[in-house]
Amino acid sequence: MNIFNPANKRILVLAPHTDDGELGCGASIVRFMEEGADVYYAAFSTADESVPSEFPKDQLAIEVKEATKILGIADNHLFVFQYQVRKLNYVRQEILEKLIELREDLKPDIVFLPSSADFHQDHQTVTQEGLRAFKFSTILGYELIWNNRSFSTDCFIKIKEEHLHRKITALSAYRTQAKKTYMSPEFIRSLAVVRGSQIGVAFAETFEVIRWII
Repeated sequence: MNIFNPANKRILVLAPHTDDGELGCGASIVRFMEEGADVYYAAFSTADESVPSEFPKDQLAIEVKEATKILGIADNHLFVFQYQVRKLNYVRQEILEKLIELREDLKPDIVFLPSSADFHQDHQTVTQEGLRAFKFSTILGYELIWNNRSFSTDCFIKIKEEHLHRKITALSAYRTQAKKTYMSPEFIRSLAVVRGSQIGVAFAETFEVIRWII
């Protein structure tokens, strides 16, 4: 029995950097929107300092708009902040205040954010402050295996071929990140197959259950 009905639920995806949300839960976003959920996406850094020299510095801000639109997220449901990459911990209180604003405005039922085992300093900051801001919401930690020392596969979300295809298409919008191994369609599909095999389906995404409110 499915105890979660996404219809009329508000879901907020927290991405420390543009592309983190699509990588961690892109296919689940597509599935939940298809089933009636209202999805919002907040990115905290466009990593201007890390953009390859052949692109404009604001290229990632352009790419996240394109990618989230492919997933089906409305323009007015996308929030992009301009904090400096790898220095989110320096503005921890300011980020917490932004998260509280989002909480008061959106009142999300479910929040997706990086797992508690993610060791990237920016990811840790968003997760730790997200736990403070959204302690009255269900919180699921998404998997970015290249940053995880370990990972608790507590929750699996079944996805279909079309959901996975939309995730891969959305990630292809990040032309600045195309050379990274984990952005390749083969990697994304392989991980979905591995997670699906753990629960006897073709494809899945998996999450750490940080807080589950029924």
